[in-house]
Amino acid sequence: MLKRTLAVLILIMGLVYIFVSSALIFKLIPMWLILLYAYLHRSRVDKRYVLLIIIGLFFCMLGDGLLSHFVIGLSAFLIGHLFYTAAFITKWKFSWIRLCTIIPILIYAGIMANQLFQAMHNTDNEELIIPVMIYLLIILSMGWFSIMSGNVWSMIGGTLFIISDSILAWNKFISDVYYSGVLIMLTYYAAQFLIANSVGHKNPRSDASSTNSLAH
Repeated sequence: MLKRTLAVLILIMGLVYIFVSSALIFKLIPMWLILLYAYLHRSRVDKRYVLLIIIGLFFCMLGDGLLSHFVIGLSAFLIGHLFYTAAFITKWKFSWIRLCTIIPILIYAGIMANQLFQAMHNTDNEELIIPVMIYLLIILSMGWFSIMSGNVWSMIGGTLFIISDSILAWNKFISDVYYSGVLIMLTYYAAQFLIANSVGHKNPRSDASSTNSLAH
Protein backbone atom coordinates (compact mmCIF):
# COMPACT_ATOMS: atom_id res chain seq x y z
CA MET A 1 0.00 0.00 0.00
CA LEU A 2 2.80 2.40 0.91
CA LYS A 3 4.61 1.72 -2.35
CA ARG A 4 1.47 2.44 -4.37
CA THR A 5 0.92 5.62 -2.42
CA LEU A 6 4.51 6.66 -3.12
CA ALA A 7 4.08 5.94 -6.82
CA VAL A 8 1.00 8.19 -6.95
CA LEU A 9 2.81 10.87 -4.94
CA ILE A 10 5.78 10.74 -7.33
CA LEU A 11 3.42 11.29 -10.24
CA ILE A 12 1.64 14.17 -8.52
CA MET A 13 4.83 15.95 -7.43
CA GLY A 14 6.39 15.45 -10.85
CA LEU A 15 3.38 17.09 -12.46
CA VAL A 16 3.50 19.89 -9.89
CA TYR A 17 7.08 20.69 -10.90
CA ILE A 18 6.37 20.44 -14.63
CA PHE A 19 3.13 22.40 -14.75
CA VAL A 20 2.83 24.44 -11.55
CA SER A 21 6.13 25.51 -10.02
CA SER A 22 9.66 25.40 -11.43
CA ALA A 23 11.27 25.96 -8.02
CA LEU A 24 14.29 23.72 -7.42
CA ILE A 25 12.73 22.16 -4.34
CA PHE A 26 9.81 20.87 -6.42
CA LYS A 27 12.25 19.48 -8.99
CA LEU A 28 14.05 17.48 -6.31
CA ILE A 29 11.04 16.17 -4.37
CA PRO A 30 10.12 13.54 -7.02
CA MET A 31 13.69 12.21 -6.95
CA TRP A 32 13.67 12.00 -3.16
CA LEU A 33 10.43 10.04 -3.39
CA ILE A 34 11.85 7.80 -6.14
CA LEU A 35 14.85 7.04 -3.94
CA LEU A 36 12.53 6.13 -1.08
CA TYR A 37 10.41 4.03 -3.45
CA ALA A 38 13.48 2.12 -4.64
CA TYR A 39 14.55 1.44 -1.06
CA LEU A 40 11.12 0.17 -0.02
CA HIS A 41 10.62 -1.76 -3.26
CA ARG A 42 14.05 -3.38 -3.25
CA SER A 43 14.71 -7.09 -3.59
CA ARG A 44 16.13 -8.66 -0.44
CA VAL A 45 18.15 -11.07 -2.56
CA ASP A 46 20.15 -9.05 -5.09
CA LYS A 47 21.71 -6.52 -2.76
CA ARG A 48 24.53 -5.52 -5.12
CA TYR A 49 22.12 -4.53 -7.92
CA VAL A 50 19.93 -2.61 -5.48
CA LEU A 51 22.90 -0.73 -4.02
CA LEU A 52 24.26 0.27 -7.43
CA ILE A 53 20.87 1.53 -8.61
CA ILE A 54 20.22 3.51 -5.44
CA ILE A 55 23.66 5.15 -5.64
CA GLY A 56 22.94 5.95 -9.30
CA LEU A 57 19.64 7.55 -8.32
CA PHE A 58 21.40 9.60 -5.66
CA PHE A 59 23.96 11.01 -8.09
CA CYS A 60 21.23 11.80 -10.61
CA MET A 61 19.41 13.67 -7.86
CA LEU A 62 22.61 15.65 -7.26
CA GLY A 63 22.74 16.33 -10.99
CA ASP A 64 19.22 17.75 -10.81
CA GLY A 65 20.25 20.17 -8.12
CA LEU A 66 23.53 21.18 -9.77
CA LEU A 67 22.49 21.39 -13.42
CA SER A 68 22.47 25.19 -13.30
CA HIS A 69 26.25 24.69 -13.18
CA PHE A 70 26.15 22.66 -16.37
CA VAL A 71 29.45 20.77 -16.29
CA ILE A 72 29.13 19.96 -12.57
CA GLY A 73 25.57 18.75 -12.99
CA LEU A 74 26.55 16.81 -16.10
CA SER A 75 29.36 15.15 -14.16
CA ALA A 76 26.96 14.07 -11.41
CA PHE A 77 24.62 12.54 -13.97
CA LEU A 78 27.57 10.84 -15.66
CA ILE A 79 28.56 9.20 -12.36
CA GLY A 80 24.95 8.14 -11.89
CA HIS A 81 24.95 6.50 -15.33
CA LEU A 82 28.17 4.66 -14.50
CA PHE A 83 26.48 3.14 -11.45
CA TYR A 84 23.41 2.24 -13.52
CA THR A 85 25.67 0.65 -16.12
CA ALA A 86 27.49 -1.37 -13.46
CA ALA A 87 24.12 -2.55 -12.13
CA PHE A 88 22.86 -3.59 -15.56
CA ILE A 89 26.10 -5.44 -16.33
CA THR A 90 25.45 -7.66 -13.30
CA LYS A 91 22.15 -8.66 -14.95
CA TRP A 92 23.58 -9.39 -18.40
CA LYS A 93 21.47 -11.97 -20.24
CA PHE A 94 22.68 -12.78 -23.72
CA SER A 95 20.32 -12.48 -26.67
CA TRP A 96 21.29 -12.04 -30.32
CA ILE A 97 18.34 -9.74 -30.92
CA ARG A 98 19.17 -7.51 -27.95
CA LEU A 99 22.85 -7.63 -28.90
CA CYS A 100 22.02 -6.28 -32.35
CA THR A 101 20.44 -3.16 -30.83
CA ILE A 102 24.01 -1.88 -30.64
CA ILE A 103 23.74 -1.12 -34.37
CA PRO A 104 20.95 1.51 -34.21
CA ILE A 105 22.51 2.88 -31.02
CA LEU A 106 25.86 3.40 -32.79
CA ILE A 107 24.12 5.02 -35.76
CA TYR A 108 22.25 7.31 -33.39
CA ALA A 109 25.48 8.09 -31.53
CA GLY A 110 27.16 9.12 -34.78
CA ILE A 111 24.29 11.38 -35.82
CA MET A 112 23.97 13.05 -32.41
CA ALA A 113 27.73 13.46 -31.99
CA ASN A 114 28.02 15.11 -35.40
CA GLN A 115 25.06 17.44 -34.82
CA LEU A 116 26.23 18.43 -31.34
CA PHE A 117 29.83 18.94 -32.43
CA GLN A 118 28.81 21.23 -35.28
CA ALA A 119 26.37 23.18 -33.10
CA MET A 120 28.81 23.69 -30.23
CA HIS A 121 31.60 24.61 -32.62
CA ASN A 122 29.41 27.23 -34.30
CA THR A 123 28.06 28.76 -31.09
CA ASP A 124 31.29 29.24 -29.15
CA ASN A 125 30.60 26.30 -26.84
CA GLU A 126 33.75 24.48 -27.87
CA GLU A 127 34.85 24.03 -24.25
CA LEU A 128 31.79 21.78 -23.75
CA ILE A 129 32.49 19.48 -26.69
CA ILE A 130 34.62 16.97 -24.79
CA PRO A 131 32.40 16.65 -21.66
CA VAL A 132 29.25 16.42 -23.79
CA MET A 133 30.76 13.76 -26.06
CA ILE A 134 31.91 11.73 -23.06
CA TYR A 135 28.44 12.02 -21.56
CA LEU A 136 26.85 10.94 -24.84
CA LEU A 137 29.05 7.83 -24.90
CA ILE A 138 28.27 6.96 -21.30
CA ILE A 139 24.49 7.41 -21.47
CA LEU A 140 24.22 5.41 -24.69
CA SER A 141 26.32 2.66 -23.12
CA MET A 142 24.02 2.71 -20.11
CA GLY A 143 21.01 2.41 -22.41
CA TRP A 144 22.49 -0.54 -24.28
CA PHE A 145 23.45 -2.40 -21.12
CA SER A 146 19.93 -1.81 -19.80
CA ILE A 147 18.67 -3.58 -22.91
CA MET A 148 21.15 -6.42 -22.44
CA SER A 149 19.94 -6.90 -18.87
CA GLY A 150 16.67 -8.27 -20.22
CA ASN A 151 14.79 -6.48 -17.43
CA VAL A 152 11.82 -4.75 -19.07
CA TRP A 153 11.70 -1.96 -16.48
CA SER A 154 15.40 -1.21 -16.94
CA MET A 155 15.13 -1.39 -20.72
CA ILE A 156 12.28 1.12 -20.92
CA GLY A 157 13.84 3.33 -18.24
CA GLY A 158 17.23 3.43 -19.95
CA THR A 159 15.62 4.23 -23.31
CA LEU A 160 13.49 7.02 -21.84
CA PHE A 161 16.59 8.50 -20.19
CA ILE A 162 18.31 8.67 -23.58
CA ILE A 163 15.22 10.33 -25.09
CA SER A 164 15.05 12.86 -22.25
CA ASP A 165 18.69 13.86 -22.48
CA SER A 166 18.57 13.91 -26.28
CA ILE A 167 15.74 16.45 -26.19
CA LEU A 168 17.65 18.48 -23.60
CA ALA A 169 20.86 18.47 -25.66
CA TRP A 170 19.09 19.26 -28.93
CA ASN A 171 17.16 22.12 -27.32
CA LYS A 172 20.22 23.52 -25.57
CA PHE A 173 22.78 23.31 -28.36
CA ILE A 174 21.11 22.75 -31.73
CA SER A 175 17.63 24.26 -32.05
CA ASP A 176 14.55 24.93 -29.99
CA VAL A 177 12.24 21.99 -29.30
CA TYR A 178 8.58 22.79 -28.74
CA TYR A 179 7.46 21.97 -25.19
CA SER A 180 11.00 20.85 -24.43
CA GLY A 181 10.68 21.40 -20.69
CA VAL A 182 7.58 19.23 -20.43
CA LEU A 183 8.99 16.51 -22.68
CA ILE A 184 12.34 16.43 -20.89
CA MET A 185 10.92 16.14 -17.41
CA LEU A 186 8.11 13.71 -18.24
CA THR A 187 10.53 11.27 -19.85
CA TYR A 188 13.15 11.91 -17.15
CA TYR A 189 10.90 11.20 -14.17
CA ALA A 190 9.41 8.18 -15.95
CA ALA A 191 12.92 6.86 -16.67
CA GLN A 192 14.06 7.24 -13.08
CA PHE A 193 10.90 5.67 -11.69
CA LEU A 194 11.16 2.65 -14.00
CA ILE A 195 14.84 2.14 -13.21
CA ALA A 196 14.01 2.38 -9.51
CA ASN A 197 11.17 -0.09 -10.04
CA SER A 198 13.61 -2.61 -11.51
CA VAL A 199 15.16 -3.23 -8.09
CA GLY A 200 12.10 -5.17 -7.02
CA HIS A 201 12.05 -7.57 -9.96
CA LYS A 202 14.14 -10.65 -10.53
CA ASN A 203 15.98 -10.78 -13.81
CA PRO A 204 14.21 -12.88 -16.42
CA ARG A 205 15.59 -16.31 -17.19
CA SER A 206 18.25 -16.58 -19.81
CA ASP A 207 16.84 -16.51 -23.32
CA ALA A 208 19.67 -18.49 -24.86
CA SER A 209 17.11 -21.00 -26.08
CA SER A 210 14.88 -18.35 -27.59
CA THR A 211 15.88 -15.27 -29.53
CA ASN A 212 12.50 -14.42 -30.96
CA SER A 213 11.71 -11.69 -28.45
CA LEU A 214 13.51 -8.80 -26.81
CA ALA A 215 12.52 -9.83 -23.30
CA HIS A 216 10.80 -12.71 -21.55
